[in-house]
Amino acid sequence: MSKVRVYELAKKLDMSSKELITKLEELSIEVNSHMSSLEEEDVNIIEELFAKPEETSKKEETTTEKQKDSKKKAEEPKKTNKKAKKKKLSKKEQKKQRYQDTQQQNEKTEDKSEGKNEVDDIIELEEKIIVKDLAEKLDKNPNEIIGKLVQLGIMAAINQEVDFETAELIASEYDIEVTKKESEEEEVEDPEEFLSFELEEDDPKDLEFRSPVISVMGHVDHGKTTLLDAIRKTKHVDTEAGGITQHIGASEIMINDQKIVFLDTPGHEAFTSMRARGAKATDIAILVVAADDGVMPQTIEAINHARAAEIPMIVAINKIDKPGANPDRVKQELTEHNVVIEDWGGDVIAVEVSAIEGTGIDQLLETIILVAEMEELKANPNRKALGIVIEANLDKGRGAVATVLVKNGTLNIGDNVVVGLASGKIRAMVNDSGKRLKKAGPATAVEVTGLSEVPKAGDKLIVVDDEKMARNIAAKRQSKLKLDKVKSDKRVSLEDLYDRMKEGELKELNIIVKADVQGSVEAVRQSLSKLSNEEVVIKPIHGGVGAITETDVMLASASNAIIIGFNVRPTSSATAIAKNEEVDLRTYRIIYKAIEDIEAAMEGMLDPEFKEVDLGKVEVRATFKVPNAGMVAGCYVLEGKITRNSKIRLVRDGIVIHEGEIDSLRRFKDEAKEVVKGYECGVGIENFNDVKEGDIIEAYEIQEIQRKLKK
Repeated sequence: MSKVRVYELAKKLDMSSKELITKLEELSIEVNSHMSSLEEEDVNIIEELFAKPEETSKKEETTTEKQKDSKKKAEEPKKTNKKAKKKKLSKKEQKKQRYQDTQQQNEKTEDKSEGKNEVDDIIELEEKIIVKDLAEKLDKNPNEIIGKLVQLGIMAAINQEVDFETAELIASEYDIEVTKKESEEEEVEDPEEFLSFELEEDDPKDLEFRSPVISVMGHVDHGKTTLLDAIRKTKHVDTEAGGITQHIGASEIMINDQKIVFLDTPGHEAFTSMRARGAKATDIAILVVAADDGVMPQTIEAINHARAAEIPMIVAINKIDKPGANPDRVKQELTEHNVVIEDWGGDVIAVEVSAIEGTGIDQLLETIILVAEMEELKANPNRKALGIVIEANLDKGRGAVATVLVKNGTLNIGDNVVVGLASGKIRAMVNDSGKRLKKAGPATAVEVTGLSEVPKAGDKLIVVDDEKMARNIAAKRQSKLKLDKVKSDKRVSLEDLYDRMKEGELKELNIIVKADVQGSVEAVRQSLSKLSNEEVVIKPIHGGVGAITETDVMLASASNAIIIGFNVRPTSSATAIAKNEEVDLRTYRIIYKAIEDIEAAMEGMLDPEFKEVDLGKVEVRATFKVPNAGMVAGCYVLEGKITRNSKIRLVRDGIVIHEGEIDSLRRFKDEAKEVVKGYECGVGIENFNDVKEGDIIEAYEIQEIQRKLKK
């Protein structure tokens, strides 16, 4: 038999070359690579050992039998010596015996350290693992692991987390198998289905009366915050930019030992989503209408939000102290929108108030308590808390901060919560007065810290059993959101290809929005998106909470966007980078200004209109053929004037023969810039010689007119 190469034998034995080389080393058969050749004797040994598992087991049985026989043969030294000599003579048997001894030794060590070999080859990893821990598990230098991550396009520091899929790729580089460690708690396949158990209705026996939550809504500048000031005896309105409420504020007051929670929603048209959120979170809506102004667009919108939320409404007719106040006109206008006041035979209570003078405030509060009693508002304080996020922002010192209205149950310090895509453990709770609380019962508005990220306003807060469960549910929601986003990505098809090509003519104004709270981000993005028209598209490419950072500026630079900051400021380094990158960075405190500036920018992006302005009429009275110049018309200016740079239209018998530009304009032999009415001139038309006596040349110019946005 000829020599056999290592890789050929490995193929024959159905194993990798690397495995075979390892086995050969254990048998003390030296090979350099998979291309090395093996002697016939060595090939026979390997084939006998590894070709058929059944034969191997038989051979192991024979070896054990030989070991038993050796005890008997110890009594017969002569026979033993003869057989020992036979073994020494057979090289093949020696190698086989040596391999079997090493295998037995390995089995003993495996028995001593149970599962140790499995740990080396199969490593269990969590869903997420820190780079440093991954390096320790793989027994590699952390810098080496970071280098591998960079090759994969992942920039991660030694203390940053990587997901299981990434760790699996890194492990495969070292031929190490990894498995995902099963969590101790039951895996949550569908987080919404799991949480539906937490949202089940309570037993009526466990329910107790709770305080009402009131949403104050109405048109901008109708006195909502001033009315709340009169109730709370505070001056909250002074802190708002321009005296306009910019985001939802939650506050509590005590009336006759009964607590009432108020939510003040903004009245400006840009804050539609925030008004809707306020209506959904509350039990009763107070519709504030100015007696001197009547029903306005946001008043109608507030009525619709209250109806959609199916909550009772109380109309507060404010500013009755003003000279032009007319409460009856307000009541009449409300009937046009199916809001009929009790005095007029309807079911909606109306109270006439003056926030400045304090008139009618007590009557309004009594009405709120009366309506709340009629609604029979109840909750179970002895259960896990359920709440809704009123507002959320990123605080420099405290991290993610959310204003939460507890709808049911009791929220305690240390509770594990899921809030939208965020999770965490409640570290601190503060009420509207700045007082720290250890627990918050139903109908209590508190500011909480301890969340993993800033939740969205309107997200539900749900308390779960432990922190791992909360993280698991939040992770599932995030992965589902990513999957939905991928699915929603529109693919190009033949049907919409032409439309997309036409859209290439559209101009885009990319915008990055940063604000102090999440609700303002949504409001600014929505109001700016509404400015889009057929020619200019407003595209908010990013929105976030917190200061304007270098990352925002670099994103704006890469995407040719402008940055709008609402109640936030850029960092020093961000300002410097914006200057170097020539990024337009603007900050505002009132939303009107932001909208006005964006409108101005859009008007600059609109294609200008071009208007034709007539300059004059010239009659051709003679024609001359000039060498090297072509046909020249001897003309007389009948009306206005003709200029060297004007465009011309040649008219013959009322029909336009040619439109073009002037090649030359002369008075006698001199070049002329313009020739006015009553003077003669010579006119040469560019690339046109068919000029005849009696033709009329009309001179005109094109003026560019900047367009304005249609309101």
